[in-house]
Amino acid sequence: MKLLRYFLYLVLGLALLFGLFLLFSTIVDYKPEERIIIDESSMPDTLSINDSLCILTWNIGYCGLGKEMDFFYDGGEKIRDSKKSTNNNLSSISKFLVSNDTVDIFLLQEVDIRSKRTYHINEVSEIADVLDYPNHYFAPNFKVLFLPVPPSEPVGLVHSGLLTVSKIKPYMVERFDFPGSYPWPKNLFMLDRCFLVSRIALSNHKDLLIINTHNSAFDGGTLKKHEMEYLKDFVENEYIKGNYVLVAGDWNQNPPGFEGSSFNKDSEYQNFELANIPSDFLPNGWNWIYDHTYPSNRSLAAPYKPGETATTILDFFLCSPNIKTNRAKTINLNFENSDHQPVLTSIKFK
Repeated sequence: MKLLRYFLYLVLGLALLFGLFLLFSTIVDYKPEERIIIDESSMPDTLSINDSLCILTWNIGYCGLGKEMDFFYDGGEKIRDSKKSTNNNLSSISKFLVSNDTVDIFLLQEVDIRSKRTYHINEVSEIADVLDYPNHYFAPNFKVLFLPVPPSEPVGLVHSGLLTVSKIKPYMVERFDFPGSYPWPKNLFMLDRCFLVSRIALSNHKDLLIINTHNSAFDGGTLKKHEMEYLKDFVENEYIKGNYVLVAGDWNQNPPGFEGSSFNKDSEYQNFELANIPSDFLPNGWNWIYDHTYPSNRSLAAPYKPGETATTILDFFLCSPNIKTNRAKTINLNFENSDHQPVLTSIKFK
């Protein structure tokens, strides 16, 4: 009887601790407002309507998802890369960004600030310092004090988000929270998806909106649907006002018209449903810009093997009808330092 009593005490004690953990996590849960002003400037730049811009988007995978990594949540086994590899990835990514200094605006996703998985490195300040661009803006989309999975080696503290680095000074930068969330308590430990808007004044008294986005991944498509409807309403309303809109980032879905078999098998994508954005998602005149030549994302079920690892396109641009676009160019780095590849384009104004 004593053993049974001790066992019941143990179970009750563990249940109490777990309940206290959920209570604590609920109290400290990051609950952003729908719209947050990140920055306002009284001395912004004004772009001429005759100017052109070069823009690069890249999910850098928090510098912890190089070619030798797999990831437990994607069907792999590893939780985080070594500190040496993480620093090497950060160094290589930073050097790449610096070598592409003709780019006017960098739109980066999965940039960490002092997360356990990246050994508490402040990647935002590291990248901003080495690039030496005059303007950089960060919007968190993953703030969890303690991520308890996997139980054998918890991910722990995560602070990550979107980083926009720009030569041009916007007059306003805003974080918009995407609608929808997972049910409690799962929502306490998942990302709070958002997009980051940089509003740049144009010489014709209209705005150019550069939008950095990172949409949901492991939601079965439900959250993405709400996110995309919200984003659609947002960009269409801005275009109706006469503004110019460019959206880029990791959409976690394929662009309209893309066929997954363009590269190789996609069966390795676990816990992740690949789907295309509908071709009629936006009215005629809106342009989806992506590179058919190279994939922009690879599966993390195993370390990267060219020609064997499943790959696809998740990173691309959307431009309003009043923007002239050149073709996008995916820069093939063979997924050396991230599970995504950088994608580049240039724009002019109609």
